[in-house]
Amino acid sequence: MKKYRLLYVVMAAALVLASCQKAEVGPVLQDPTAPAITAPAAGVSLVLTEANATEVVTFAWSAATNYGFAAAVTYKVELGMPGDNFATPVAMITTTALTATTTYGELNNILMAAELTPAVAADIQVRIAATVNDKVATSYSNAVTLSVKPYRVIVNYPKLYVPGSYQGWAPDKAPVISALLSDGKYEGYVWFSTAAVNFKFTDGPSWDKNWGDDGADGTLNPGGANIVAGDVGMYKLNVNIPSLTYTSVRTVWGVIGNATAGGWDSDQKLAYDPATNTLSVKLALVAGELKFRANDAWDINLGDNKTNLSLEYGGANIPIAVAGNYTIVLDLRGPIYTYVITKN
Repeated sequence: MKKYRLLYVVMAAALVLASCQKAEVGPVLQDPTAPAITAPAAGVSLVLTEANATEVVTFAWSAATNYGFAAAVTYKVELGMPGDNFATPVAMITTTALTATTTYGELNNILMAAELTPAVAADIQVRIAATVNDKVATSYSNAVTLSVKPYRVIVNYPKLYVPGSYQGWAPDKAPVISALLSDGKYEGYVWFSTAAVNFKFTDGPSWDKNWGDDGADGTLNPGGANIVAGDVGMYKLNVNIPSLTYTSVRTVWGVIGNATAGGWDSDQKLAYDPATNTLSVKLALVAGELKFRANDAWDINLGDNKTNLSLEYGGANIPIAVAGNYTIVLDLRGPIYTYVITKN
């Protein structure tokens, strides 16, 4: 009996020893050392153009270490947009290496998607995020600030042509309206230089496929009758090909806001410039805000949600920081509507 008791004691001691040995050899998580960016250097200025779109920018960093076990680390190159402080970082590249490259063109696409202003230098931040798994907190490198000047990418949106009596019935020379979502719904602004203009819509720079309106009821008919406009002016044209409908609205544009002499009570009218196909006005402004609107009403109004010189329907008021005399230009040639406000 004593022998059995001794055997039990020995076996129990062996189990305890084995469990202790397993605990001693398990990984012990340390405080990891974050990566550090070694390239590019802070303050580097990148001027992006279509001509250098294939040039390469290289990002490099030191390894994240000191995890307490053999960790397989994944790195992300993250961008922080101006004033964002990485609140919504853009993950640009993911790799297990300590370097990564991207072209100027790819970087420009990211900056345009973030709605940075073309041809205007802006400061962005770059950092490296190091991850192991969901049980280990992500570590971040130092942030490096770069100056970047993106360029505007011309997107070839689907188009309808608008030939008519105002331009000699030449589809190949006619203004176009565009479908930004490629959904068959087109919009654009066209200046009709004479009253009672006759016009139609064509699917290309020829008459092979065209639409008119046989009943003057807003319904499109293939090869249908000419559509007749009203007075001279800038017309907002919307065409829905899936439903074969359209609208044509004459617009008289102005600016309104507490930065103008009329405040929020009256519009300051813009004049059409045939040389540039834009609308403009020179005004004395005070510090405040303004917007663009049509026909002295709020049905059609444009503001700027991200102060990036691109306009959105119903967008935010445009700030004027300093009083002075300004030239205001509204460009509705599209498909993205833009504006410029220049202090004279």
